[in-house]
Amino acid sequence: MFTGLVETIGIVLSLDRRGDVTNLTIEAPEISGELALNESVSVSGACLSVVKRERSCFVAEMMGETVTVTKLGFLKPFDKVNLERALKVGDRLGGHIVLGHVEGVGFVSGISRKTETIALRVKADPSLIRYILPKGSIAVDGVSLTVIDVEENLFTVGVIPSTLKLTTLGDLKVGDMVNLETDIIGKYIERFLRGPLSSSGERQNDLTWEKLARYGWS
Repeated sequence: MFTGLVETIGIVLSLDRRGDVTNLTIEAPEISGELALNESVSVSGACLSVVKRERSCFVAEMMGETVTVTKLGFLKPFDKVNLERALKVGDRLGGHIVLGHVEGVGFVSGISRKTETIALRVKADPSLIRYILPKGSIAVDGVSLTVIDVEENLFTVGVIPSTLKLTTLGDLKVGDMVNLETDIIGKYIERFLRGPLSSSGERQNDLTWEKLARYGWS
C-alpha cells in the first residue's frame, strides 16, 4: 500500500521483454541501496516487485497485464518515473490510500498555468470517470491529487509548486499518457451494493431501503 507521496524520480535505463515478463531497470540512487529483494515499489503508480538491486539502480518485474493496462510498456530509456516505497505500519498517511493497482490510462487534454500552480485536465474512459468525484482523491502517475471538477469524460486536478518540482507531473504536455488509479473506497462500496452472483450469473442484492432504514439510514 502507498500514499501517493512520491519519494524520488527515477530514470529508466532499459526494458527487457522475455515472454510474458518484462524487466524494467531504473536508476534511482536515492532509494536503490535501501531496497530489499521482493520489496514493492510504486513506479509511476504501478506496484512492482524488486528482483535485483544495486547501489544506484534496481530491476522490477512486470507481468503482461501491467504492460497492457498501464503506460509502463511504452517507456523508453531516459524516461522519468515517479517512485514511492510501500507504506510502513505506523507511518503518517499524508496522501490517500493507493494500492498501486492502475486501472487504466488517461491523456492530458489541457494544462492551465497560473503563476506557480497548474490545473491539469485529463481525458479518461467513462468506466473510470464514474469513480471520480469533485474534491475526491485520485492517483495520477502515482501522485495523490485532489479532484477539482469532473465532466463526462474529463476531470481536472490542481498541482502545487512542490509537486511540480518533485514529480514528473511538471514535465507533462498535452497528449501525454498518465496512469490512473481511482479511490478504492468507491469501488468497494459499489461492489458491495451490487451483491454476489447467483448460480444463473445474475446479481443477488438483498440491500433495500427498508433494511437501510432499519440500520439507521434515513
